[in-house]
Amino acid sequence: QVQLVESGGDLVQPGGSLRLSCAVSGSTLDYYTIGWFRQAPGKEREGVSCISSSDGSTYYADSVKGRFTISGDNAKNTVYLQMNSLKPEDTAVYYCALSYYSDYPPLVSDFLSWGQGTQVTVSS
Repeated sequence: QVQLVESGGDLVQPGGSLRLSCAVSGSTLDYYTIGWFRQAPGKEREGVSCISSSDGSTYYADSVKGRFTISGDNAKNTVYLQMNSLKPEDTAVYYCALSYYSDYPPLVSDFLSWGQGTQVTVSS
């Protein structure tokens, strides 16, 4: 069983930065994809960014390209999402999830294990 725990969400002003962390524990196959998703009130959950453990390939939604960076620390079994130049429309609950697929853009249905989410609020 795989467990994912997100942290790092906070209230930040527009233009600010945050770094989200996703700690992965439990039994996984050798290769997997970690995805960051977000869900704002009244909206569907959307894929923000992904990283593959097999080749390090990454995916970014158009709305975050150039502002967000995903990275992984294999020694700590942790994936990070560095978010810069934050905008009010980035406000959402951010979830990390694990999939054994590496298709991009990511499909919510491909991700079987999810964290509990962390709130990011961008407001002045």
